[in-house]
Formats: sequence, C-alpha cells, structure tokens
Amino acid sequence: MNRKWGYAVVVIAAVLVLLLAGGRIFSFFKKNNEEAPEYVLLYAENQIEDYPTTQGAKRFADLVYEQTDGRIQILVKHDAELGSESQVIEQMRYGGVAFARVSLSQLAEVVPEMNVLQVPYLYSDSSHMWRVLDGEIGDEFLSKTLTYDLVGLSWYDAGARNFYTTRPVTCLEDLKGMTIRVQESDMMADMVSALGANPVKIVYAEVYSALEQGLVDGAENNWPSYEAMKHYNVARYYTLDEHTRVPELQICSKAVWDKLSAEDQQILTECARQSALYERELWQEREKSSQKIAEDSGVTTIELSPEEKEKFRTAMASVYEKYCGDQMDILQKIMEY
Repeated sequence: MNRKWGYAVVVIAAVLVLLLAGGRIFSFFKKNNEEAPEYVLLYAENQIEDYPTTQGAKRFADLVYEQTDGRIQILVKHDAELGSESQVIEQMRYGGVAFARVSLSQLAEVVPEMNVLQVPYLYSDSSHMWRVLDGEIGDEFLSKTLTYDLVGLSWYDAGARNFYTTRPVTCLEDLKGMTIRVQESDMMADMVSALGANPVKIVYAEVYSALEQGLVDGAENNWPSYEAMKHYNVARYYTLDEHTRVPELQICSKAVWDKLSAEDQQILTECARQSALYERELWQEREKSSQKIAEDSGVTTIELSPEEKEKFRTAMASVYEKYCGDQMDILQKIMEY
C-alpha cells in the first residue's frame, strides 16, 4: 500500500468514527431522488468480484437493504480496496470499517481462542464441520469476538485443503520423505512434519515453478486454488485427505453494532446467516467446476478410506498438544460432535 493510499484509508476511517460518535453514518448520495439511507456502511472483501465470498457479501447487502426498506445500505468493497484482512480487522476494532469477511486464520491472530477450529483433521467431513459451526459450539466461538471489539455474524465456506503431488499419495507411508510446500504457518509446517514429510515455506506465487523444477514434491490447497493457479499441470495427483477445513467469518465492528437498534441487529444477524447459506452453495459449485477442469486435464483424484484418514489424524497428537494444550476438552468435544 503506497503512502497516498495509506493516508486515504486513515482519513476515511477517521471520518467514519466521527460520524459514528454522532450516532449515525449518513449517506451523501441519493438515488433517483429517493430518500437517502439512514446508514451507509462499508464492507471489506479481499477477493475478486465473482468469487463466492464476494457474491455472498453482496447477497448480505441486498438482503439488509430489502429488510430495512432501504434504511441501511451496505457498500461492498472487493479486491482488498480497503486494505488487507489484517488491516481491515484493525480498522474495524475502531469503527473505521463496519463489516468484513475474513479468514479464520487471520482472525485467530487477534482472537487466539479461534485457533482450535483450524487444527488439522479436526472434522471428519463437511457435514461434520457445519454441524459444529451451525450449532451451539459455533455460536460460542462467534461470541468470543466480542471481547476484541468485533461481532461474529455467520460462517462462510472456504472448502477443504488437500495434498497434490508429483507422484501418487495413496496412504500415509507414501508421504514419508516427500518435500511439501506449505503456507507461512507454523501449524501447517508442524502438520507436514508429523506426517513424515519435509515442509518448505514458499510464497504462493512461486509454487508452480517450485513444482515444475522439482524443488518440492507437492503442495496443499483447495480445489479452486489448485485449478486457478494451474498447479494441476505440474502436480498431477490430488489426494483427498481434507487435512484442514478453515472456515471464514462475516464480522461486524462492535463500535458500529452498538449504535444500531436491537431490531436492526436482529435483521443483520438473520441476513448474514441467509447469505452464508447462499455462499456455501456457490462454493460447492466452484469446487465441482474446478475439480472437473483439473480432472479433464488428466489429473488423478485419490480418495482415502476412513481407516486411512484416521491414521493421518492419529499422527497429529503432538500438534494438538502444542497448539491446543489448554483446549483439549473442546477439541475432543468437536471431534465427537
């Protein structure tokens, strides 16, 4: 972010905070001579316009506008126009941005209690994850954001991350000795080590060349990312181990939330949850289309049996102890939910 843009963000945030202090954010615009909305609120999204999470955000904005008869207008700013996820979260804590969709991994940097939800092999499948997140456990974790001046609204899907490699991985033993690229995450590096492979942290943009040149034997990510970056051209085996399912959240600034009526808060909560169901449908469609593109190019998809997946989970004992030592009770509760 250059200095000019940085100053602009600060100015915008300051103006919004001042307006919030007066009780409302007023719109300076009118459409077709219609009465101006009572509130105009910013929503930060770092993905491109046609991405499932961006479309979910727009659905949220439309539903809120309809349910409030135009009193509340939400402006969705995609492509990281309002800054990176970490920058947005910081602005939200002071009321500079009203809403955002953020990755759990980013939010966990601010709300460390969230870390337990992103440990490897936590969920047996997608249905298990949504059973947890849409139930009392998920609601409890959403409420944990309040301590950090944020309000958790709903859970968005980001799919499952799997291994893709230059030679087949059909069982745990096949990973032994492989060199696997991981993102900038100590937990992911520890996971790969616990599975008997060698983790290497390489920036996302360089993964293709690392695979092509044989610097690594594989990497890991979800179907849409694997397909979008064309990694299927240089890593032809995709193993469905589903090692992590890291959900994403819609959140609201508590500074903004506290200025709204109880009725408007209820509307926002319900619209957020409706938009989450819509986003999940879009994500599933995106996953299927990405998988088809990869498989049509000749990729081999490898499915692991439940028994084999359990071997992967069992290998995580040291990782669970390191990252969830004081939360082992909730970890076990989630696994058995």
